[in-house]
Amino acid sequence: MKILVAIDSFKGSLSSLQAGEAVKSGILKAAPSADVQVSPVADGGEGTVEALVYGMGGHLRSVTVTGPTGNPVTAQYGILPMDGTAIIEMAAAAGLPLVPKADRNPFFTTTRGVGELICDAISQKCRRFLIGIGGSASNDGGLGMLQALGFDFLDSDGTSVPLGAIGLSVLSEISTIQVLPELKDCQIRIACDVNNPLCGEHGCSTVFGPQKGATPEMVIEMDSWLCRFAELTKRHFPNSDPDYPGSGAAGGLGFAFMSFLNASLEPGIRIILEETQLENKIQTADLIVTGEGRLDAQTMMGKAPSGVAALAKKHSKPVLAFAGSVSPEASVCNIPGIDAFFPILRNICTLEEAMQPEVAAQNLSDAAEQVFRLINVLQKL
Repeated sequence: MKILVAIDSFKGSLSSLQAGEAVKSGILKAAPSADVQVSPVADGGEGTVEALVYGMGGHLRSVTVTGPTGNPVTAQYGILPMDGTAIIEMAAAAGLPLVPKADRNPFFTTTRGVGELICDAISQKCRRFLIGIGGSASNDGGLGMLQALGFDFLDSDGTSVPLGAIGLSVLSEISTIQVLPELKDCQIRIACDVNNPLCGEHGCSTVFGPQKGATPEMVIEMDSWLCRFAELTKRHFPNSDPDYPGSGAAGGLGFAFMSFLNASLEPGIRIILEETQLENKIQTADLIVTGEGRLDAQTMMGKAPSGVAALAKKHSKPVLAFAGSVSPEASVCNIPGIDAFFPILRNICTLEEAMQPEVAAQNLSDAAEQVFRLINVLQKL
């Protein structure tokens, strides 16, 4: 039997690769002769770099960049071997977890480090980019990222505006004179799984601002600043559209990528599945194993297991899933393609105990072993 394991990370416990290897070890205990291939997957958020780098034989590069609060942070990104594609997670340089809760203030958090990662990748001869933009700490409309790439944002005195959303409050003019020339040769695909516009009641300030530390008053101010930013942007880039679905992703970073860098916004799982050529692997497998940390009604709404299951059913392959826990609504996962799913917890324990990497890996391996022992029995009937 040829088995493909394409399981998402168990966030806080296991990476996609670690989870896949745990499943593989359990399968091989039950069926030592099975041909088990692990193909890491992700949905564009946390774990995207690792999934693509290890899944496609790339390598990681560490760079010191400007963090969301202006202090230096060390961020990693991946480079793929075939065509020098750079794989970047915005959160590595500007993610919300990098800002202590007591210090969260989107007036001053910046995306500059994201632009610095792009600059470094360009220096490494990368001209193709896959960038996941989930988990932002900033609401600066991508201002900091664009500043790092050579775009000038000036106040009424011709002085560069400060970092953070506060820079938008005094923005008067945009200059493209010093933009990095290599950008014109770059192709950028953005993994984006939200449909929010830039401004308004469904815009990034209103919907995501509070979790980044914004008060109701700050939300109103930032929304007005982003509206004016969109108007200024349209003078230089007439095709820019602040209402385009996803423009409000990552505090307006989606808008910046589309308007200034001609990037495309796409569902994260679509990008990952295409880049890893998972469909080709599915076609040659007899059974597909997927899953994630928690299986619930949201799983089938663009998360990695839904994408894996959809491809598997396209080729009439059976699909099993494992999860750290399952919600009562998880049964909806059976409808579009997951034939059966299994929670891996084996005894009563605290969440902290269950999420310890060694515990999660052992539980995942043990669950896979027992399921495939049953498969062995059924095959003999």
